[in-house]
Amino acid sequence: MGQEEKSEENPETEEIEPFPFIKGKNIDLCVRNSKLLKQYVRWKNHPRVRKYARNVVPRTLEDQKQRFESKVEEFKDHISLDIWHKKDKKAIGNLGLGHIDWINGWANAFLFIGEPEYWNKNIATEATELLIEYAFNELNLNKLQGGAAVENIGSWTVAEKMGFKFNGIRKDEMYVDGKYVDVKTHSLLKEDWLKRKNSM
Repeated sequence: MGQEEKSEENPETEEIEPFPFIKGKNIDLCVRNSKLLKQYVRWKNHPRVRKYARNVVPRTLEDQKQRFESKVEEFKDHISLDIWHKKDKKAIGNLGLGHIDWINGWANAFLFIGEPEYWNKNIATEATELLIEYAFNELNLNKLQGGAAVENIGSWTVAEKMGFKFNGIRKDEMYVDGKYVDVKTHSLLKEDWLKRKNSM
């Protein structure tokens, strides 16, 4: 009985069974799990995590439940996966493809690590590589694109490390901490990705 009360009080301590969709070396990309809804809410409200993700409106558990259920309808142009740390056996972030244009073969790539203690540990790099492989080899997309605030060095550094090419600057694109900031935009063509892989 005591164990049940502890589990109800903090569901994040329950053992979560991941459902890997794409397997990596240190992480897996897993199907999103309704048992992690409270964790998703914590990520979206975390001051450091939400800063450049631009979650400026407080998120509630009820909001997240509705958004989670709506993802079933969004599959046509949106795919989202959890980043699962294999050694620590926990979800640490989320990534995916948004605004998928199936006719013209492109999508926006997005990624965030919701647990700050896992920042700067090459996890985003491995996750990005897995996402790229999935987008080009399984979905047969031709181009991925994305953007990050100029000040968000970690994000666009990962993109450039994985072969994304700098496209340009969108001036005053984001409002962060009381000021407008520029956004660096990048894109990656399937052809360039294959050339990069073959040269390694």
